[in-house]
Order: sequence, then C-alpha cells, then structure tokens
Amino acid sequence: MNWPIRRSTWALVREGRRVPGYRVRDFLHGYVYARWPYLYIRAATRPETLSRPLRILHRWAARLLVGSGTGAEAGRRFADTYHGKVVPTSAAEGLVTLRVNVELRDLEKVIPYATARDIVLRGPDRIVALECPCRAARDEPCLPLDVCLIVGEPFASFVADHHPRRARWITQDEAVTILRAERDRGHVHHAFFKDAMLGRFYAICNCCPCCCGAMQAWRHGTPMLAPSGYVASLDAALCRGCGACAARCPFGAIAMGDGQPVLDGARCMGCGVCAFHCPAGALHLVRAPEKGEPLEIQALIQG
Repeated sequence: MNWPIRRSTWALVREGRRVPGYRVRDFLHGYVYARWPYLYIRAATRPETLSRPLRILHRWAARLLVGSGTGAEAGRRFADTYHGKVVPTSAAEGLVTLRVNVELRDLEKVIPYATARDIVLRGPDRIVALECPCRAARDEPCLPLDVCLIVGEPFASFVADHHPRRARWITQDEAVTILRAERDRGHVHHAFFKDAMLGRFYAICNCCPCCCGAMQAWRHGTPMLAPSGYVASLDAALCRGCGACAARCPFGAIAMGDGQPVLDGARCMGCGVCAFHCPAGALHLVRAPEKGEPLEIQALIQG
C-alpha cells in the first residue's frame, strides 16, 4: 500500500497524542525541525547565508512556532525549550546501550529547564547516525559528519525515513564506537531535549566548539547547555605543565599560569575532555552539587 504520509510520521502523531498538553503547533514545530534540520540549524546559526525569501520565511516561522521577542530574555526562553545536557562518555554510552524501554518524567534536578526534561525511550536499541546539521552548515566542517545519534522511537524511524542519504541505522555497539571516536577527537557529548520533540530526550550530539550551534549560543550567553554535574579537578603533584588540557578544553575553562593549568570552575561543564587527554593523568572529574545531578541513566532507573 502506498501511504500519502509516511508511517513514521503517523507514529510521531500517535506518540504526540499521548503527551499531555502537546498541541498541533508543537507537532508542526517538531515536524519542521526533524524534517528540515539542516535548514533549521542554518537559519539559527548562519542566517546571513540564507536567501532573502528564506530569511523572511524563517522569521515568520520563528514567530509562529517559537514565539516573538529579542535579546537575552528571548534567548533564555528559547533555551528552556531546546537544550542539551553535557554527559561524560560513560554516561553517553549508558544511554545507547539500554535493552529495555524507559520512562522517566520531570527530571528537574538533572535537566534544569522549564520544559523538555523527560527521558522516554521506546525501542532504545533503535539508533540512527545522522550527518550533523551544525557541521553541515559550515563551509569547512569538522569530519566525520555522521556523528549525531538519534535514539529510540518514533524519532529514529522518522529521521531514517526522511533523510535516507544523510542517515543510517546502526547497532548499539556502533553507537559506542562513534562516541569513543568523538571522545578521542576531543569533542563533547550532549544529550539533547526539545519541547517540540515530545518534550523529551531524543539524541546525543557529539559536538566540537567550532561547529556546534549550542556551544556557540552558550558562549554568547544563551544557556542552552547544562553542566554534567561534575567539574575537573587537578592533582598538581602529577601535572607536567604541558598545556594539553588548556588546548583541548572546549569551554575555555582552563588557562596556563606559572607552568600549571588554572581551572575556572564557573566555566567548567564537566565534560571530561581534559581528563581523558591529560598525558600525566593529573586531571579527573569530581562531583559538584552546584552543577546539578548527573544524567546517569542506570542510577536514575534504580532511583
């Protein structure tokens, strides 16, 4: 049978009907975002590269789907609806190796945003590797491109159906391999949540500071990213003063002074990049209650 609307789209509609307060406008927003992510992200990060008709359409769609407003308050309101949680590699691996469905609601201590803070994974082993829209929007992007992991249904099938040339099905073992390769490149894992994506977790993005729109927004004061719940800690006795950590830190939280790294705890997001790349093993992550609760899925399930 030829379906005028793809089955994966109907699945998104059906799942949306289970979500209290999920409106037609939310579905349309989620559909646009997932159907045309490359245009969506380019419009958000590099609007100057769009043609004039597309810039006009973007402004109109933003007012209709997201709401009007400018400045810091608009940025904060936007971040409440579309945001990421920094996760160390071990926590990211936990999210892509689940074997059973999971339903965790209103994780305010873990996801400190007004909306989109549920983890509802149906078919958690259904994973798609998608070409990163942020990297694709750049003239000279970091490679490889296919490092965004869409996790669970109905999102994975929707993305695979609508982006057959940019997306591929992968196993959980392949997802772990991608995570570790991105860790080795010095990139950050972000678990992403969005109100229009049924108000919940839907993807792990592996982000570089030069391409990532969320990291760019964070640097300019829009709080799209929540820290992992950890901060880096230095064992000065082991430090060789090589500066590898300062060169690698994707959040600019480490500077060299008097031959040793100086850590800015306020800027540290607890990603673990510095610790992994420290050749002396002088850096490690420690729990920081002021940075919120970690997104460690097995602990959350057991709790």
